[in-house]
Amino acid sequence: MKLPIIKQLVNFAEEHDEDYLQETADTLESVCEVSSLKDEELDMIGELISNLYGAIEVSNEIKNGTPKKEALNGFMSRVLGSIDK
Repeated sequence: MKLPIIKQLVNFAEEHDEDYLQETADTLESVCEVSSLKDEELDMIGELISNLYGAIEVSNEIKNGTPKKEALNGFMSRVLGSIDK
C-alpha cells in the first residue's frame, strides 16, 4: 500500500463518491479471475485493490469525524504494525 495513492483516492472519494472506489475494486476482483493473467499482472491488480480498500477505510474514518491527516496516518500505522508482527 502506498500512502500517496490512498490519499489521492480519498480525495477522489470526497470530490465524487466513495461508491466509485468500491465499484472499481469489485471490477478489478472480477478481472483477477482471468486465467491467462501473469503473476506480475495479478500482483499489480492486487496492489490496486489493496489501495482502494485502504482508501475506503480511511474515507469511512473521515466520515466518522477523524481528521483526514490523522485517519491517513493511523491507517498506515496499523498497516505497518501488522507487517511487523
